[in-house]
Amino acid sequence: MKRTFLKTLAATAVVLALAPGAQAQDKGMVGISMPTKSSARWIDDGNNMVKVLKERGYKTDLQYADDDIPNQLAQIENMVTKGAKVLVIASIDGTTLSKALQNAADKGVKVIAYDRLIKGSKNVDYYATFDNFQVGVLQASSIVDALGLKQGKGPFNIELFGGSPDDNNAFFFYDGAMSVLKPYIDSGKLVVRSKQMGMDKVGTLRWDGAVAQARMDNLLSAFYGNAKVDAVLSPYDGLSIGILSSLKGVGYCTKQTPCPVVSGQDAEVQSVKSILRGEQYSSIFKDTRELAKVAANMVDAVVSGKQPEVNDSKTYNNGVKVVPSYLLKPVTVDKSNWEPVLVGSGYYKAAQIK
Repeated sequence: MKRTFLKTLAATAVVLALAPGAQAQDKGMVGISMPTKSSARWIDDGNNMVKVLKERGYKTDLQYADDDIPNQLAQIENMVTKGAKVLVIASIDGTTLSKALQNAADKGVKVIAYDRLIKGSKNVDYYATFDNFQVGVLQASSIVDALGLKQGKGPFNIELFGGSPDDNNAFFFYDGAMSVLKPYIDSGKLVVRSKQMGMDKVGTLRWDGAVAQARMDNLLSAFYGNAKVDAVLSPYDGLSIGILSSLKGVGYCTKQTPCPVVSGQDAEVQSVKSILRGEQYSSIFKDTRELAKVAANMVDAVVSGKQPEVNDSKTYNNGVKVVPSYLLKPVTVDKSNWEPVLVGSGYYKAAQIK
């Protein structure tokens, strides 16, 4: 009798010891496909997603595609083969995934587009992102405020840069910015000396800072021999750094010729330091910890057969369907508020910036 009791006790102990692990594994695997490690923000996105999902009992398969489309396709197909229940995808080119997503859908795998809309596929279930039009509005508003345009100052010379034409967000950033800047351009308070406007002329493939730097070099030599650039609309910090390198190369960012007002996005460490040096004027902070939570909430909901929370069901038409979306609010960061926003929130430690 005593032996039987001890056996039962031991078996119960084993079951209890295994229970948390078994429970965690029951939730299954989530494939996380990120575009590149060349931008610090995507590394943070990937790490945040893994952290939140593991805390909620999921296994994760995080892959970076090195900005190589065939690589991302192969990684996604591999995640499906390995049995992912849900795919969270930040696409390199939002138009290239239709076949891979059809294969995923055929196996019952749900797809959440992460920060970049996946185009041309009916098999995109939800979209987690920031209010991308508002990002552009904030970028342009920081330029307007810095130049004093609302107070009637001007005219000022401005050049425009857009993001990667294969990233749907780039068009929202640009359109949001132009909703603010175009009235000043139309009235002559802002002058685009190059006359280069529209994403077909100002887009920067793959968000490449070197491409932006080369284009800025060309603009300066062709249109600014005897004129001064007063502002540059830049949609992303990596481009801003390239643009500023070009400007410094011809004598800007000195006491005699201060830097133009240059915008940015993602509040990357290098650009926050640049802001503190008085070079880049502003950036847009998008708290990717919150985006990871939103995506994880969507994963939880679809795995349990529920409807995820969304707050936009009109804006993001991918050419086949309107994708139900959750939009987070972006925040402008400049010299005046970087510390409470970035350090106060715990996103960065002060030592990373100073």
